[in-house]
Amino acid sequence: MNLTNFRFETDADGIATATWDMPGRSMNVITPELMAEIDQIIDTVASTEAIKGCVITSGKEAFSGGADLTMLQGLRDLYIRLTKEKGEPVAMQSFFDESRKLSLLYRKLETCGKPFAAAIHGVCLGGAFELALACQYRVVSDDASTRVGLPEIKVGLFPGAGGTQRVARLMQTGDALQMMFKGEQVKALPARNTGLVHAVVPRDQLVANAKEWLRANPTATAPWDQKGFKLPSNKVHSPAGMQIWPPANAIYRRETNDNYPAARAILSAVYEGLQLPIDLGLKVESRYFAKILRTKEAASMIRSLFVSMQELNKGARRPADVPPSKLKKVGVVGAGFMGAGIAYVTAQAGLEVVLVDRDQEAADKGKAYSHKLVSDQIMKGRAKTADRDALLGRITATADYAALKGCDLVVEAVFEDPKVKAEVIAKVEAAVGPKTIFGSNTSTLPITGLATTSQRPQNFIGIHFFSPVEKMLLVEVIMAKKTGKKALAMALDFVRAIKKTPIVVNDTRGFYANRCVGNYLREGHLMLMEGVPPAMIEAAGKQAGMPVGPLSLNDEVAVDLAFKVLKATKAQLGEGAVDPAQEKLLSDMVEKNGRLGRKNRKGFYDYPEAGPKRLWPGLADLVGKRLAPEQVDMQELQHRLLVTQALEAARTYEEGVVTDPREADVGSIIGFGFAPYSGGTLSFIDNMGAAAFVKLCESLAKKHGERFKPNRQLKRMAKTGESYYGAAAAKAAAKAAARAA
Repeated sequence: MNLTNFRFETDADGIATATWDMPGRSMNVITPELMAEIDQIIDTVASTEAIKGCVITSGKEAFSGGADLTMLQGLRDLYIRLTKEKGEPVAMQSFFDESRKLSLLYRKLETCGKPFAAAIHGVCLGGAFELALACQYRVVSDDASTRVGLPEIKVGLFPGAGGTQRVARLMQTGDALQMMFKGEQVKALPARNTGLVHAVVPRDQLVANAKEWLRANPTATAPWDQKGFKLPSNKVHSPAGMQIWPPANAIYRRETNDNYPAARAILSAVYEGLQLPIDLGLKVESRYFAKILRTKEAASMIRSLFVSMQELNKGARRPADVPPSKLKKVGVVGAGFMGAGIAYVTAQAGLEVVLVDRDQEAADKGKAYSHKLVSDQIMKGRAKTADRDALLGRITATADYAALKGCDLVVEAVFEDPKVKAEVIAKVEAAVGPKTIFGSNTSTLPITGLATTSQRPQNFIGIHFFSPVEKMLLVEVIMAKKTGKKALAMALDFVRAIKKTPIVVNDTRGFYANRCVGNYLREGHLMLMEGVPPAMIEAAGKQAGMPVGPLSLNDEVAVDLAFKVLKATKAQLGEGAVDPAQEKLLSDMVEKNGRLGRKNRKGFYDYPEAGPKRLWPGLADLVGKRLAPEQVDMQELQHRLLVTQALEAARTYEEGVVTDPREADVGSIIGFGFAPYSGGTLSFIDNMGAAAFVKLCESLAKKHGERFKPNRQLKRMAKTGESYYGAAAAKAAAKAAARAA
């Protein structure tokens, strides 16, 4: 055998071990080259009489994260090219055959006549777990890092290499569907208890355990290949089966609003496949997989949530000529909710933190937040007391700015007031050295204005976190007019160190994310003032693909904060910059009724101490009019809620606030939950086509006002047929050609 990605050896008992260890990679992934090597291993094991069975294990810290999704992107590109060259039937047959290769390979392994065992430590996900499922025996380590699962749904796909068929034959059908719908990663013991794996052992016993099983079971076959096999939840068309499928369909509709073709395909593949023998079930799965792989949802989600996100996480926007930062000590000024969260994620990354506030009591309170978060992890079995002690040992809480001396980076997270921030900037710069980078966590104030009070504006940059810091993945890195490359590099290195995803934006009021979110909130407010029933507004938001409706979201971020931002905008930009109807609504909510949002249990919703939140009945009186539900066009509401955000993203792109479509899309999904199935704000426009999007904007502008008027760049794109990603690719190609010349 000619193996590059595996080490293959056979012991005295005839048990082979294939150790998966891809050179030059920190994580094993499935590629066409790897598939060819697995094929060689199967042939060797099956044809060599002396080999009784084979263990597949990993030579890395984790088993594998699954398939290289760029390989699947290549399949889609092949289909498009063959359609143009040879026509749809030839292209479709070729596409189906190629997309099914991994499934057929795993079935070949499963039926080769010799048993295989998977010995798993660390994560084993997607196509890698489907490989393990094809093995007759699966043993996992009892380590906390060990997880198995099929997370394909999170990038618009579903398990296409046997996952839907094997998992549904191992687990109760309802549990199998839930696992695949949610893309859950299952820990070792629950995986064993649900039948996904056979045994859990200490890491150093993994391979020995697998070998022992193979020696004892030389003729083992998969359960579904044995005569008399029965499904865990009985036949589909049985009394037990009918207890599963109607509710499963209802849950699918409730959770996805039919926006995710891959989720529907999971439901269909399992429903149809369980009525057939395994080989036909696998073929059904392959047909659905080929169909899903060609959808715009899958293409967009793979591009944004896998390819683009990886590129941004690896420093796509980092200045290449600046050496890596040697971050050791970070200062955080302001120990409130945001500052305490920043201190926690920084200490969690292993960095020393100096947490400063106006007095020792306030600083200690901020540090106590880290204590609470780690204690919660301990209660859930995800951390140990020693982890908490070590993390808290890295945080120094103080009221003394002099303690910031020696910090490589200082992030301020104080009150959103230019005067307060100016005082903090002066105190920090007096305490730190000339090379220290200063980051402001402001969410609304322009960075260039704040930087005017700095003695070192080249070291001044915006680092905008989202709340709650420990949960939200996105960080906006904002360039002021005089921000230097070293400051940008340091900020990006910091974001990478704390395992967040950065997008780099240029300075403007509200930056990128808050401008789009602000439009979403405003549209919900205006719908309410038009008399649209609030429950319909909220339902439209969720049906459009947003995680929550605009009224619920406003309660989370605080109604009084939205009102403060509106008043500040009016003060700085004039009467015409705000909508009178929105101003009246927020004024009535905050000043007349004291409804500030979830924080005081009174916003657009009421938040009783016992029981779920419910829409405030007083909204009807506050608005004064109410449209009958049958007068409301739900599709138009959905269009308004998505278009207002996508259009604002288009404006920021034309203004040069966002300069890369990848950042606009990734930022919109992980920052404010913009319809993930669309791939993000600019992908939403590209998928619809600029001409169709402009037409939709114009129809909404005619009915609802100038805020829906398309910008100049969009109109030009509508005429030329350009797309955001097409133009970006052409620009990148031109740059590459210029460098080569």
